[in-house]
Amino acid sequence: MATTETLTESLGIGEVADRTGLSVHALRFYEREGLLVGPVHRTAGGRRRYSPTDVDWLGICVRLRESGMPLAELKRFAQLVRQGTGNEPERLRLLDAHRQRVEDQIRALEECRSVIVRKVGVYAEHVARGTAAGLWDPTASGD
Repeated sequence: MATTETLTESLGIGEVADRTGLSVHALRFYEREGLLVGPVHRTAGGRRRYSPTDVDWLGICVRLRESGMPLAELKRFAQLVRQGTGNEPERLRLLDAHRQRVEDQIRALEECRSVIVRKVGVYAEHVARGTAAGLWDPTASGD
């Protein structure tokens, strides 16, 4: 049975949805898929109650998913965390591989941004000078 302290610190599914940005549906999905590191406690009436640790973990999961971590890798990471100590090198390899993918994506986005910034400069200059006519014509010479 849960203590009074645990009940006052625990949050309902709607509160957790608000704090994490996940929908209630997504929270249920995370639970079904084994993405949480501990069991979700329930009231006598069967309502889910999340601990602060659950909310912190979900915050990590949200960031990993937002940064493109595949669901299978997130599941593996959660599984490793649930298993406890002794598998930290595997957790590190998993996180480091994801970090490298994110850094590669950032580099690619920075290259895209560079092209966009240059084009914005060209267009802004031509619009300001009144020489933009034909600028967007792919058959015209120039930028």
